Amino acid sequence: MALLANGAVPGEPVKTDKNSRRGNWGNQIEFILTSVGYAVGLGNVWRFPYLCYRNGGGAFMFPYFIMLVFCGIPLFFLELSFGQFASQGCLGVWRISPMFKGVGYGMMVVSTYIGIYYNVVICIAFYYFFSSMTNLLPWTYCNNPWNTPTCNGVVTPRGINNTLANVTRSLVTGAAEVAVEVVNKTKRTSPSEEYWKHYVLQISDDIGNFGEVRLPILGCLAVSWVVVFLCLIRGVKSSGKVVYFTATFPYVVLTILFIRGITLEGAVTGIKYYLTPQWHKILDAKVWGDAASQIFYSLGCAWGGLITMASYNKFHNNCYRDSIIISITNCATSVYAGFVIFSILGFMAHHLNVDVSEVADHGPGLAFVAYPEALTLLPISPLWSLLFFFMLILLGLGTQFCLLETLVTAIVDEIGTDWIVRNKTVVTGGVAIVGFLLGVPLTTQAGIYWLLLMDNYAASFSLVIISCIMCICIMYVYGHKKYFKDVEMMLGFPPPIFFRVCWRFVSPIIISFILIFTVIQYKPITYNDYVYPGWSLAIGFLMAMSSVICIPIYALYKIAKSEGTTFLERLKNSCKPDVKWGPALSEHRIGLYATPGSEGEVEVRPLKEELREKEKEDEKRDEISLTIQGSNGSTEHNTTPSA
Repeated sequence: MALLANGAVPGEPVKTDKNSRRGNWGNQIEFILTSVGYAVGLGNVWRFPYLCYRNGGGAFMFPYFIMLVFCGIPLFFLELSFGQFASQGCLGVWRISPMFKGVGYGMMVVSTYIGIYYNVVICIAFYYFFSSMTNLLPWTYCNNPWNTPTCNGVVTPRGINNTLANVTRSLVTGAAEVAVEVVNKTKRTSPSEEYWKHYVLQISDDIGNFGEVRLPILGCLAVSWVVVFLCLIRGVKSSGKVVYFTATFPYVVLTILFIRGITLEGAVTGIKYYLTPQWHKILDAKVWGDAASQIFYSLGCAWGGLITMASYNKFHNNCYRDSIIISITNCATSVYAGFVIFSILGFMAHHLNVDVSEVADHGPGLAFVAYPEALTLLPISPLWSLLFFFMLILLGLGTQFCLLETLVTAIVDEIGTDWIVRNKTVVTGGVAIVGFLLGVPLTTQAGIYWLLLMDNYAASFSLVIISCIMCICIMYVYGHKKYFKDVEMMLGFPPPIFFRVCWRFVSPIIISFILIFTVIQYKPITYNDYVYPGWSLAIGFLMAMSSVICIPIYALYKIAKSEGTTFLERLKNSCKPDVKWGPALSEHRIGLYATPGSEGEVEVRPLKEELREKEKEDEKRDEISLTIQGSNGSTEHNTTPSA
């Protein structure tokens, strides 16, 4: 079944295909850019390159792309088609099987956790961005009030005059080997690390010691939430325009940093560390587990964001094509970012005369310590620092837009009154204010401990469980044959057999493997030398379980509320699709989703009969004016040329 140029299915009346109540994307570019901005986040820059380097370099690419093909793209396509077919957010789509609506609530809980701490990371990037607006980066030297005696910078302060500079240079050269030996024997504390810990965070000694709120970070957090709110003030209508910049400019910055990086001495060494294959690691289960986990988490599966973004597509949009484009773009960005990161780190290692492994890092350690320190070695370092942190801000905002929209859309769709639909901006503002208030504890002196705790537990194995249950529900409870027909009705062609096999068998098996791998490889979280106390780990597990526990709690509630005299009858009725399940617009509710006998149909039928005679007259006028009109469902043969 092919689609016409305007997206209509042959044989159907020509439709606008627009959902005037909920709204749609302005065009498909907006959806693709938003989804790319959502999937491509901070993890692509600060996690993937390090994972690749630690898991066999170029050899890691093999399991990485295998997992992309058999797990990443199929799950991405499944979530996009799910949201687009129903035109509902992560709660409304569970009309497909109401008992599983707890999965949608679990997605909301996960998105809430991530949205809280993700914006704190963005606000710290804002702080560094503003701090870079100076002639000299504040983390360049060790002569600041917050530095300790163990501070050892990579840049030597300029001397008072040339003579002193020459003497200093000769002394440094003569003692180079001794200095390297000292660095190797004692842990070097860099000025960027001391700036991060002692000035920006003023970090406390324990997760329970909150200390005071860091007002500069709190101010940046307010700026970050205001920016997110303003970009989403009109929902997808406004965010769809913003992403033209936020989703594309990071690639401009990456390219600028890449060109600058590869021209530096030692860059080739860094890239070799990043890509040199260690084929013996292919047989290591941990490598495959890391590859599967990275694909799963980086694409944003089970967060609810993909379902939400797709729900604003027009019904006949080709989300199959979109899922392939977005998934491959996401993974290509990760690989590209690795060149940017390791070219600079290779230059830094060369400058310090140490191994690249000594300067390689990931997470906040890379973004706010290692990479900023490397930038101090470059001429016009404030410029490169501004570009780098501006890129981090945009990467973070792209994801944050979708996290907030996921929550807002779920609330609006669930309540569904005309007032709340008209006043969606009020809901957006309310969610943003609550998100800001919940993020305040993360701006205290113990905030970094809580941020990492949420990052490690709030969105870890719970996402895997949610995704696995979603696959089981759609493929086995609702039924794979029915879902394949739904996709065919929407796209005009059935899902390719590869995706049908992956959805039913391969992807659930890989997801189960990720879950087992996550449990086996579990290690209590640490931050540098700090070991988290048991009570904080218990809170972490409670956060992780809070999203999963929604599933059985709501299932029991729905079974209790369902009709039936026995438990099995109630269970069966609670799994049946709701009468509202299906396409949102009445013009798309055909076949199984048609509602014969309803008032709407009774009114439409006589109207069609009544209009047939008038339609013939209209067609005659059309022939004269050469204007082609639709047949409005007439069964009479039309000799007028049609497009």
